[in-house]
Amino acid sequence: MTLNDYLKQAKEGGYAIGHFNFATEDVLKGIVEASRDAGAPCVMVGTSEGEAGFVGIKEAVALVRALRDDFNYPIFLNADHYKSFDKCKEAIDAGYDSIIIDASKLPNEENIALTKQVMDYCRSVNPDISVEGELGYLRGSSEIQQKIEISPADYSKPEEVADFVSRTGVDRMAIVFGNIHGIVTDQEEKLDIGHFLKIVEVLHGHHANLHGAHVNLVLHGASGLKDEDVSAAIKAGITNVHFNTELRVAYRNEIDKQFHAHPNETTPYKYLAPAVDEVKKLVAQKIKLFMGR
Repeated sequence: MTLNDYLKQAKEGGYAIGHFNFATEDVLKGIVEASRDAGAPCVMVGTSEGEAGFVGIKEAVALVRALRDDFNYPIFLNADHYKSFDKCKEAIDAGYDSIIIDASKLPNEENIALTKQVMDYCRSVNPDISVEGELGYLRGSSEIQQKIEISPADYSKPEEVADFVSRTGVDRMAIVFGNIHGIVTDQEEKLDIGHFLKIVEVLHGHHANLHGAHVNLVLHGASGLKDEDVSAAIKAGITNVHFNTELRVAYRNEIDKQFHAHPNETTPYKYLAPAVDEVKKLVAQKIKLFMGR
């Protein structure tokens, strides 16, 4: 089964497939193990351009392939928020299963043109590659921040989303409706489900082409959101949820703790293994939330 097949099942079943980022093999393995054990039908693992630069694009592909064999479990590797055609092409040629071409900072027509270029290339290489576009301005970065100014002006506009989907033919669509990247300490992050439902309505409406009803809607920036917000978004039609910053924080904090508890420890797996356990706990928790358990 392809990633798009799993997303279709999720849509029909009213649950979401989880997407988690990694930059090291130990975290990747922890994510996969926790997803399998928590009962997720499959898992998406992603590398941002920075993470891929650290772990290596070909290395990431090889690691995922090895774990797929090892665990006999469906793992899909995603190029997360790649900004240029060349970067996307590099990941596709290396064997990534999925691409997010994030041209959301560009003017709408340029965003559509670049997304379509990536889409056409993917289809020519392998029609099973799942492609995601993004519309709307997703503020913040994958770290702890104090405050992020966000206004409804940043939200993805329903008519533009429908137009984008019909003109690019993307399999997945990342949209903005109150979500941000990272975690904020001085404000409450809140999703605007009403706005999201307007997007769903327009996509399913009479003037959207047939593809509009089939596109998978994606929630980025789930770290820092309340569980009930994530559940409400999935109920409203989100079939894919991205989660990164909270994993980074859990991993980092546990390594810190291990260093303080064992200042003379130099064996990496002795201080990294407990950090991976924290990542696994969090992934298991999120999978249960995404599956509606």
